[in-house]
Amino acid sequence: MMQIKQFRYFIEVYQQVSFSRASEKLGISQPALSKVIAQLEEELELQLFDRSTRQLQITAEGEAMYEYAQKVIREVEDFKQAAVDLRTKHKGHFRFGLPPVIGSSFFPKVISAFQKQYPDAKMGIVEEGARVVQQSILHGELDVGIGILPIPDTELEVIPIVKRKLLLVVSNEHPLADAKKVKMSELKGEHFLLFKRGFSLYDRVREASIDSGFEPNVIHESTQWDFLLKMVKENLGVSFLPETIVEDSNQTGIRAIEVDHPLIHWNLALISRKNGYQSPATTAWIDYVKAYFKEETEY
Repeated sequence: MMQIKQFRYFIEVYQQVSFSRASEKLGISQPALSKVIAQLEEELELQLFDRSTRQLQITAEGEAMYEYAQKVIREVEDFKQAAVDLRTKHKGHFRFGLPPVIGSSFFPKVISAFQKQYPDAKMGIVEEGARVVQQSILHGELDVGIGILPIPDTELEVIPIVKRKLLLVVSNEHPLADAKKVKMSELKGEHFLLFKRGFSLYDRVREASIDSGFEPNVIHESTQWDFLLKMVKENLGVSFLPETIVEDSNQTGIRAIEVDHPLIHWNLALISRKNGYQSPATTAWIDYVKAYFKEETEY
């Protein structure tokens, strides 16, 4: 009969691609680890690792079984957490993934108000880009997070909460500074200052540029919106920022202009793993955020 231990050991060997390194991580002897993996392979009637070469190789069967093993472990962790929550009567801890640019725009007040109302709900905030947040939720590393729509992954529960758009930001000295609206095609040949590749904001701007017939000339990428604004003020290039960031920033020396063809949406959603276990604290947070932003999604 297969045991949870076998799945944990298999995952560690897979991630380390080494029996010796995995045994050190797990705190067991290498022979004992090899025996457990061999027993698992025998029960599955599959070879998970190729040991015939000097460097351990993961077989195609091993690659396929890795995702299933992770799911098993997540289900076990959910089961254990459910028991803890039952014992502690609605006290709980949850991990909330928050992209930095979104966090500064919307969430300090929300988090503060929530924690006053639910002092026993302990929130761990993890700041990562929207793409990383999405993957971390799927892998069980985060419980809930904020994503940027559209989110096509069918394994995620998606609750829209905020509707906004991206604005073009230029220096007062830029030729477009007095324009009320611009078309994306007018920006061909401009120097772009964007959020780092891997951020959803980067993808939004690049997709809009390509739809308008050109590949953007990105001369700098950053994770800090205030640094991008400073570079724009020096007329080193143009950037795109959410309208809430622009409204909250010092606009001296810059102009914010709407792009109307195409309009670049920046719509946010609360995301969690579909059918995954949610602690009472997680559920309270999701309900609180939905209620807080209810008016945002009704216009």
